[in-house]
Amino acid sequence: MVFGGFINWLRNLFGSKRNISLGIYGCTNVGKTTLANKIALDFTGETVGKASPIPHETRFVQKKEKVDIKNDGKKLSINILDMPGLETKIDYRKFLKYGMSRATAKERAKEATQGVVEAIKWLSNVDTVLAVMDSTRDPLTQVNITLLGNLEARKIPVILVANKTDLKNSRPNQIKEAFPQYPFVSVSALKGENMDQLYDAIIKHARKSK
Repeated sequence: MVFGGFINWLRNLFGSKRNISLGIYGCTNVGKTTLANKIALDFTGETVGKASPIPHETRFVQKKEKVDIKNDGKKLSINILDMPGLETKIDYRKFLKYGMSRATAKERAKEATQGVVEAIKWLSNVDTVLAVMDSTRDPLTQVNITLLGNLEARKIPVILVANKTDLKNSRPNQIKEAFPQYPFVSVSALKGENMDQLYDAIIKHARKSK
């Protein structure tokens, strides 16, 4: 057995100690942080970050490392990477209606723009992506299409997550029909609905970078 083959045999025997880097991507306010918190709470009892109805509450990458997710007798160790919300244009004036001063709104917009850039850069460091979409919205947006195209070009495995299924106007199937080529799970991260199916999909489809 050549040396490389021996190393691969050891890896298969004992498993790799490196965790899967799971990036959670999507538009603003689709529930990325709520989902990240639910995953972390289920397996560590701790949260990843603060969720808020105000756009761009998450403006920096938030991490929760070495989270061992388990489902149906299977296990996978992941690093949760909760990404800033993606947006094509960030106008500080949208924050004024939340009671922010002009100076605070401008600073938030600046940080949010930097967060988008940071999230895109982090694509070089993620192994698998949960592409989160709001199941009450039209999924055929510029952000979603660009994100999925970028991931496909980089050959990064993707799991589509249709979130907010607890809402009355939820239509998760419109996401599945729009992007039928990807693994798909519908959940309510807020209510914790259908999370076992998501964990099964992560364990099944997540992949370490070569």
